[in-house]
Amino acid sequence: MNGYAWLGIAILAEVIATTALKASDGFSRLIPSLITVTGYGVAFFCLSHSMRTVPVGIGYAIWSGIGIVLITLLAWLLFKQKLDLPAVLGMGMILAGVLVINLYSKAVV
Repeated sequence: MNGYAWLGIAILAEVIATTALKASDGFSRLIPSLITVTGYGVAFFCLSHSMRTVPVGIGYAIWSGIGIVLITLLAWLLFKQKLDLPAVLGMGMILAGVLVINLYSKAVV
C-alpha cells in the first residue's frame, strides 16, 4: 500500500480516537475508552507504515494539519464547540500550509 494511503488511514483513526477520547469522559465510559485506545493503536501502526516512504517532517505536517482541522470540525458538529473567526482563519492557514507542502515542496515523495 502507498505511504500516503497509510497516512490517510492513520489520520482517520486518530481523529476517531480523539473524538472518542472526549466522549470517554476521562476514561470513565467503557465503549468510548476502548475506541480511543484501539484508534490510537491503529493510528500509530499505520503512521509507522507510512513513514517507510513518506518523509517524517512532511508526514507529520500532513498528519497534524489535517487532524487538527477534522477534529475541530467534529467538535463543532458533535460537541457544539464554538468556532470564532480567528479559529476558522487559523484552520484555513493550516490547510493552506498542508496544500503548499503537497503541491510545491520538493521534499514530498
